[in-house]
Amino acid sequence: MGLVEAIDLYKSYDEKAKEKSYAVQGVTLTIKQGETLGLVGESGCGKSTFGKLLLQLEKQTSGKVLFKGQDISNYNFHKMRPIRRNIQMIFQNSTNLFNPYFIVKQILMEPVNNYFLHESDAEKEKRVRAILHSVGLDESYLTRYGNELSGGQRQRIGIARALILHPEFVVCDEVVSSVDYTMRNQILQLLMDLKEAFGLTYLFISHDLSAVQKVCDRVAVMYMGKVMEILPSINARIKHPYTKALLDATLDVNPRNREKQTMSLKETAESESAIANEGCPYQNRCLLAQDICKIHAPKLKNIGDDHAVACHVVDH
Repeated sequence: MGLVEAIDLYKSYDEKAKEKSYAVQGVTLTIKQGETLGLVGESGCGKSTFGKLLLQLEKQTSGKVLFKGQDISNYNFHKMRPIRRNIQMIFQNSTNLFNPYFIVKQILMEPVNNYFLHESDAEKEKRVRAILHSVGLDESYLTRYGNELSGGQRQRIGIARALILHPEFVVCDEVVSSVDYTMRNQILQLLMDLKEAFGLTYLFISHDLSAVQKVCDRVAVMYMGKVMEILPSINARIKHPYTKALLDATLDVNPRNREKQTMSLKETAESESAIANEGCPYQNRCLLAQDICKIHAPKLKNIGDDHAVACHVVDH
């Protein structure tokens, strides 16, 4: 049993349609206590939706979400409240956190006031100052507004807000996509330091495989709402044709090749839709596809050493 588990999770946004389109299709995935699980794939493949389902920020169409063995799938607002402080999210665009009329102190104090009702004002203030120092900012930032902060400083405040409740599980949704390369490395190192300091478990959602390589213990590869492969590390021997294409497109050292391959992946993905069918979702793009791939969707099979793959034709 993991800290967080998804069991046969589906999410559709067009429930009344005759032919449903799924953002998440039958995902079963376990996130172990204390690990950082990377979730990678092209834009629009369902990564962020899956993260929101785990936190119950969106409700699944079917399937279950377990937190510490407890089924939270159908919890209402009041039943989720004691769970909520233990499962938090660091969002891609930290700018959305900032009410233009709020200073940083007010932004950080909001969750504290909601969950630490019995603490004195002095205790709450101490909590806010402590978390600010934890993300590498001094107390002078408490009186600043969002428009007075750099992108990296706003992202640090976003991390501080997510961690101020001392959660056990955190979804990091493209947390370095909006900062420059230098700041990116600083934020990644900060996340690793905070994980150790607070005993956190992460789901690290990203299209940046070099960032995944730096921070993640295991990696799940998603395509059109389905998990195609789970790797014990990004450097493990890859089995699935899609994972190979994805890594070739994003880790190629030649910028021209990387841009060409990425655009090819994107254009092909945009010409397809995640409509549920009996076959493999990758069949139209796969050079290894056979007749069985058009008839039966492959199941994710464990092939040993924390490695699983959903493919009919690769050598397991």
